[in-house]
Amino acid sequence: MRSAALSLGLTLATFTVIANAIYQKKQFYPSVVYITKSNSSMAVIYIQSMVFVLMLGRLMRKIFLGTLRAAEFEHLMERFWYALTETCLAFTVFRDDFNPKFIALFTVLLFLKSFHWLAEDRVDYMERSPVIGWLFHIRVAGLVSVLGILDYVMIMVAYHSTISKGASVQLVFGFEYAILITMVANTTIKYILHATELRSESPWESKAVILLYTELFIGLIRVALYIFFFIIMVRIYTLPLFAFRPMYYTI
Repeated sequence: MRSAALSLGLTLATFTVIANAIYQKKQFYPSVVYITKSNSSMAVIYIQSMVFVLMLGRLMRKIFLGTLRAAEFEHLMERFWYALTETCLAFTVFRDDFNPKFIALFTVLLFLKSFHWLAEDRVDYMERSPVIGWLFHIRVAGLVSVLGILDYVMIMVAYHSTISKGASVQLVFGFEYAILITMVANTTIKYILHATELRSESPWESKAVILLYTELFIGLIRVALYIFFFIIMVRIYTLPLFAFRPMYYTI
């Protein structure tokens, strides 16, 4: 009830801000300029956008994951705070590009990262669960497919933006989504191997070895991506401190 009341209050505040701008400026474009120049109005818009993101996150969680287990929620919170800290460090590197679009892109990145982590934890849960229903398979397959498509689209957007406009913050987004798509590949392979073992009557002894070599191969790809990213960032901008921790754990 508190969340619903808060959401309703923010929606009314957003409607009031937009109505006030239209009432004062009478036309669409001057109203938009008025809102973007007002710090209080933009603060309301930002908060409302965050509410929309949280609502979309809850909807996607209901569709693709259902109820989160306690371990999944704890892992999500632990990783999220690390990712948020690294994002704040990235803000210092690209402070000249700081604008609403920049904030929106980083919000989308954190949003998709969260579901990558949840998908990885949910697939790992398959190995410890005695009973896996058809709904579980549909949800996991759907989530992994959607995440893979979105990662590819965002990589292409970053690539075309870099080619047409030159080096910018899109380098970071392209790199981050390249790392995420390797996570999707690793999660997909794990899911296929776990699903194959569930269909067999006897334990699959060689599955652990296949998983080991899969994680080793994908880990080498991530290390190569990190090294390539570090070289580009040092030559164009500065030392990317926000990438040190994930690179260390990858190595």
